[in-house]
Parts: sequence; C-alpha cells; structure tokens
Amino acid sequence: MNNLEKYGLTERFKNEATMYPEYQIGRIVAQYRGMYRVATKEGERTAEISGKFRYETNELVQFPTVGDFVMLGDNQSDGVAIINQVLTRKSLFLRKAVGMTGQTQPVAANIDYVFICMSLNQNYNLNRLERYLTVAWDSGATPVVVLTKADLCENLKQAVIDAERVSAYSDVIALSIYDIDVEEKFASYLKCGVTVAFIGSSGVGKSTLINRLLGTDVLVTSEIGKADKGRHTTTGREMFPSPFGGVLIDTPGMRELGADSVDLEKVFDDIEKLACSCRFSDCTHTNEPGCAILQAVKDGTLEQRRVDSYLKLKTEAGYEGLNAKEIENKKLERMFKEVGGMKNARKFAKEKRKRR
Repeated sequence: MNNLEKYGLTERFKNEATMYPEYQIGRIVAQYRGMYRVATKEGERTAEISGKFRYETNELVQFPTVGDFVMLGDNQSDGVAIINQVLTRKSLFLRKAVGMTGQTQPVAANIDYVFICMSLNQNYNLNRLERYLTVAWDSGATPVVVLTKADLCENLKQAVIDAERVSAYSDVIALSIYDIDVEEKFASYLKCGVTVAFIGSSGVGKSTLINRLLGTDVLVTSEIGKADKGRHTTTGREMFPSPFGGVLIDTPGMRELGADSVDLEKVFDDIEKLACSCRFSDCTHTNEPGCAILQAVKDGTLEQRRVDSYLKLKTEAGYEGLNAKEIENKKLERMFKEVGGMKNARKFAKEKRKRR
C-alpha cells in the first residue's frame, strides 16, 4: 500500500496532483513554528513554505495546515522539502487568530467528521456547544458531539437529551474512560480514506480518547485539576493513522472559538423557520410586535437561552440585520473571496462552460 493511502489519500487529490507533474504529493501531519512534517509515499519529511508562496500569500487562511494535501519540491542545500502548492480543500475548520484583527486561522483541513468533545462536568455548556456546532457545520465537515467523563455527570440521560436537542442533525456519543466499548462507538466513523478531527476546550479528554482509539499512548495526558478543570496538554496539531482505517487529528484546546464563519441554519433551524413568520422582515427578535420567536418564548416552546445564543452568534458573524437571502449571499461571497467574489466566480464558470 502507498504510505499516503493510510494518511487518507483519495482519487480526488491524486487527480488534482497530476496538474503539477514537477512536484511530489504529500499530506501535512504536524505543524510547528514555520515548519511542517509531511507524509509522502516514501515516508515522513520535514518541510517549509517556498519563498514565492509566502510572498504571494496575504491571509492566514491560505497557509498550509494539518490535513492539507500539498505539492512538494526539494531544497538542494539541506534536504528540507519545499511546499509550493496547497491542493483544493474539501473542508476547512477555522478559528479566530489570536491578536490578528479580522483574520481567521486554519485549524485542520480536509476533514470528514469533527468530533466536538465536551466533558460532563463544569465544562458542559450548551451555548459553547452551539458555538462549536455552527463553526463545524460551516467548515464543510460533519460534526459529532462527544460527551466525555460521563462518570462525573449526575444526570447523564438529561445531559444527552439536552445535547441532542441543540445539535439538530448531529450524532451524540456519551462515554467514560471506564467504558469497555469506546472503540466500538467510533468504529463506524473510522474507515480507510476518512479523516476525523477532535476539538474542544483544554482538559476535556481529547488526548486520552485518541490514545484509546490508537491503542497506544502517543499523546501526553493530564489529570483533572481543581474545580473539574483539566490541564492543557496538546500544544500543536498532529495527525495519526488509525488502526481501524483513516486518520485522526488532535488539536490544541480552545478557550475561545470565534464565530466569524458560522452556519446558523443547521444548528438553529427551529429559530430560522420561526423568523420567517415574523411580521417584519427585518425583525431583530428583541422587542418588535408580531415577532414569532418572542411569542414562542412566551408560549414556552422555545428557550430564551437558545434565542440569546442565536442572536449573539448572528451578531459575531456579521449577519445582524440581514434576512435569510442576504445571509446566504454573504456566505457565498466569503466562499468565493479568493476569486474576487460571486460575480467573478460566475464569470469564471461561464467561460469554463464555453471551453468545453
């Protein structure tokens, strides 16, 4: 088997790689300051970005990240591979970059499933879960909620019901370190060619869970500290082949997750549907007469907490005051930003059809 196949190489990326015959394809398996570790068909290599790539790149989101398939050349002087091209991503998980106003930072690319890990102690927070879900759906991957440390929860059944209620379309997995069927609970997601990423706050048990799924202690773990808070252990992002097939990506614990890129429609579909029945199309759902959302809260069929979470995320994402059509257009503009917006994207598609 080609070494890259155990790192998730599929026909999609093989075909795109043929556009760059002068380079070798690889996949980024770890990221450090200014350097990368890349898996190739022969084995792993150290790599860095080419000077041309660095000069022509203006935004953090365009830089390579763990999970990216890249095209490599050789540095004749020291044997370090040179990253010349990032292949088209099928999904990208982002978070707000620390200290970089208005910029988002790539966390992991080409992911099929995002496992949102939240421990059932003081870390358990539905608002935080909704935040993770909106960003996960927007990444292009499918989120799965993982409730860890179930042995610390006083009412596990209710916690699972609450998570299922806010996660809408997502699967929910509850587990404890003492469970003997942990591997079985994840077996259906871990298959050849599939990439999964684990995200969540520090100390929720991501590294412990990944060690369990890999069958060996490859990641350092820490015991829970005071007030049920785990100690931060993962400091970088790293990818590991799974014995079940596919690959796993561990990510640093995230205290804050910016909501610059979110998909409100899937996580808050009940609220979005209600908004269509409001008397005014520009209803802010705060004090207007004829607001269907406020009426649902008054009737007891919708939680005020959920409405507050929705409005907060909508504001952070820059969707405040926009209707559903305008939000969709803004998302499309963001998607096609690199080619100059939707207008240029349509022009490009039209010219491509003519050439066929």
